[in-house]
Amino acid sequence: MDTLPLSGVCAQGFEPVRDTFTALFAEGLERGASLAVLIDGDVVLDIAAGWADRAQTQPMTAHSLIPVFSCSKAISSLVIAKAVSEGALSYEQAVTSLWPEFAAQGKGEVTVGEALSHQAGLCAIPGNWAPEDWFDWDKTCARLAAMKPLWPLGEGSGYHPVTWGYIAGEIIRRATSRTIGTILREDLCAPDAIDFWIGLPDEEHGRVAQTTKPSRVPDFGQLNDFQKLAFLKPWSSPGRRGGAAWRRMEIPSANGHGTARAMAELISIYARGGKLGARQIVDENALAEAMKERVAGPDRVLPNDLSFGAGLIRNTPGRLVYGPGLRTVGHTGFGGSCLFADPDRRLSFGYATAKQDAELVSDNRARRLIASLYDCL
Repeated sequence: MDTLPLSGVCAQGFEPVRDTFTALFAEGLERGASLAVLIDGDVVLDIAAGWADRAQTQPMTAHSLIPVFSCSKAISSLVIAKAVSEGALSYEQAVTSLWPEFAAQGKGEVTVGEALSHQAGLCAIPGNWAPEDWFDWDKTCARLAAMKPLWPLGEGSGYHPVTWGYIAGEIIRRATSRTIGTILREDLCAPDAIDFWIGLPDEEHGRVAQTTKPSRVPDFGQLNDFQKLAFLKPWSSPGRRGGAAWRRMEIPSANGHGTARAMAELISIYARGGKLGARQIVDENALAEAMKERVAGPDRVLPNDLSFGAGLIRNTPGRLVYGPGLRTVGHTGFGGSCLFADPDRRLSFGYATAKQDAELVSDNRARRLIASLYDCL
């Protein structure tokens, strides 16, 4: 491993986590990645290793931006929790109180909290759609508002891989007259120089690491129609993924770009009672409302039994996704990146990988890193 580019900081006592991280490269499981851990907001690990490009000529560094896909949902959930804390909206109000068109086809009673916990029955667009259509925000939101739910409302969750971002984003736009990406940048990231973006400016594109696609398709078990629509149709996700237009577009569910440290810094809000550094971003009541269980059980789209908060995957007994903490919340992104906050340890974790694997919720590399981390505590 003498030739592995490795940089960053590792506090005494956390060397085993660093060693687990570098072992993933030795085993051929990584090509380029970054990893960060904060405890009570203080950095104990912030490292990057491997290569930012497929040709392996440009080392991955702490300044390399990695697309982390659905990890964006947990970041977007912070913007929503902030708006709830400020009184701009409530998780319990009907979506239609902000977005009247959403009432079509029997969706008039869907609450903001239900929509954010994948219960609105809009996990995918069933047809007459093209990959390029996702780049038209108004067209996409109008289509979702007009849709009939794909299953009876009140009968559990069906993970919304892409559509979640448009629903959440339109709720915030109507409640605050700003977008999720704008609030994230202006109110959360810029004041503390946090390097995470939903809607990446052109001048930042040169820092983006190239991703390597998974070598296999996810294992859904017995495929159902919801999974086919959400993941496997030609129009299931936006076209030109990884291109300039995709990076530039705000898709709060799917195209966040950042560093592992930025991920750990932002998600630390859930680990530290609503604080980001010295600033109180979310009050305790809104924080609890964001993190509480809103639905649990077998999901229709993900082949998992999960507990969802408002844009968050939750640890519960028998459903431990991110370490042992029973109040831990986080999210995984397509390809394996993940972030989580453990409020009992006041710990936050960010892992961003450019070599994508096909696990949808619990990537084996992340599991190994998390296990190594908790062994050090």
